[in-house]
Amino acid sequence: MTVAPKAVVLGGRTGLLGQALVADLTRAGWQVEAHGREDADVHDSAALEKYICSHAPDVLFNAVAYTQVDKAEEEQDAAMRLNKSLPALLGRLACTGNMHLVHYSTDFVFNGRKETPYTEDDETAPQSIYGLSKLAGEQVLLQMNLPRLTIIRSSWLFGPGRGNFVQTILGLCETRQEITVVHDQVGSPTYTPDLAAGSRLLVEKGGTGLFHLSNGGQATWCELAAEAVSLAQKPCQVRPIPSAAYPQRATRPAYSVLDCSRFTGITGIKPRPWIQALREYIFQHVGVAGQEAG
Repeated sequence: MTVAPKAVVLGGRTGLLGQALVADLTRAGWQVEAHGREDADVHDSAALEKYICSHAPDVLFNAVAYTQVDKAEEEQDAAMRLNKSLPALLGRLACTGNMHLVHYSTDFVFNGRKETPYTEDDETAPQSIYGLSKLAGEQVLLQMNLPRLTIIRSSWLFGPGRGNFVQTILGLCETRQEITVVHDQVGSPTYTPDLAAGSRLLVEKGGTGLFHLSNGGQATWCELAAEAVSLAQKPCQVRPIPSAAYPQRATRPAYSVLDCSRFTGITGIKPRPWIQALREYIFQHVGVAGQEAG
């Protein structure tokens, strides 16, 4: 009889991706420990190390990150602490504890000046503190030469369990007849249950190194919003605007579509289109009323 793998998911109690990972791993028969802040503060290195080592996982998923993109511009130390220093600590623990570490990064490591999907081998050039901090986390882990390390870059996350762009848009439509959304940023929307399942498959297939993983296809923020509004049957107009009309402190990549060929080569799975994933989210977790179930 095969013993089920043991996993610790940092951020598994309340995080958008963490909750999806816990749900997927549990369905797949893994032994899963969903970490929450009350278990061990990720800012307390000693407590976190004690917590992780006490569970002795086969796989450690790091779904914790500083993700407040604009706020990071004035909170660089806080962003670096979670996005670089924490991965460095986890890398050391993974090495000494013989764990497989799965760490998540972002499309913001790119400058957005390409016109074709970014591969894992493309040059990085972050345009924001958030992007810089996430790239620093990647680099510190890769420099450790861990025998079992998987870094997954993803983008534009939406899914059940926590606030996200799609939920925000549908909430705005409850009180407005028209909303404006930028149309000149193009990326890869990613459904967190699909990202979680793909992450598990990579581990099960022995995939190590750097991977891109998002849903198939591409969209602008405006296209994603309009599709969500249509599916949820909201009587609300979605009007496109340029990024210049919605100034933000941090620079976003104008184009950050991810090429997931390396993931497909390892798993044999081609990620489904984002529109299919969005339908599942709207119909199963949000519904036409536009309110998240649960």
